[in-house]
Amino acid sequence: MPVIKPEQVTAGGERKNRKELRLHSSIARDLGLRIVSGRIRPGHVLAGEIEASGQLKVSRSAYREAVRMLAAKGLVQSRTRTGTRVSAVEQWHLLDPDVLAWVFAGEPELEVLQGLFELRTIIEPEAAAIAAARRNDKNVEVMRTALERMGLHTVNVEAGRIADRDFHSELLRATRNPFIISLTNGVAAAVHALTEFKQREHALVRDPLPEHWRVFEAIEAKDTERARTSMAELIRLAITDMPVKRWPDNWTDSRLVRDSG
Repeated sequence: MPVIKPEQVTAGGERKNRKELRLHSSIARDLGLRIVSGRIRPGHVLAGEIEASGQLKVSRSAYREAVRMLAAKGLVQSRTRTGTRVSAVEQWHLLDPDVLAWVFAGEPELEVLQGLFELRTIIEPEAAAIAAARRNDKNVEVMRTALERMGLHTVNVEAGRIADRDFHSELLRATRNPFIISLTNGVAAAVHALTEFKQREHALVRDPLPEHWRVFEAIEAKDTERARTSMAELIRLAITDMPVKRWPDNWTDSRLVRDSG
């Protein structure tokens, strides 16, 4: 009788767990894409666990875990008697990196772009000013390294966009404010999604690195006002880079969209 070593059991279990994780993540992504694109509307009741798993030819546990993932992101609500219903848009965790990626997998509505830039305009300039006052040497080094990587790769490729995201993430961490830091994943996901969308539409014609260095230099110098205005200008330029001919008339700050197409 062959002897099964403990490490073989562990390895086999890990492979099975990874396979199951990929499966229910794939199911969640498919359903998530259909929900955020409007193909499955808010209020719609999803098929029951038995029916849905049969249609998808997956195990009930895999489908159940996928629904749990969507519920954790606010996209659906499960009730014992009424089943699983798609939530109202206001309940979606729109800054969840997965949800935002699903939104940008298609053609995002103009209001999505506007909303994300308004969010960045509200948060990032003040965060830059606070970071300038509170940053330490490690923050400075991480931000500098991120910009060097961004310059090496450029934001035309994924490695450069990741470096861009890392710069903005470290800036928020440099505020030393746990409430601002809690926004890091969401803001970083917004930065990444917007930059990737620009690249998808057309090759970048303007290098955004110089304005990033200006923000960095202000933070390094602990110049709070310059950090604030430099970040506001960085975001304004990012807006003008977007492939948008006309922004909505209800744009809240016309200064942000001057010269934008």
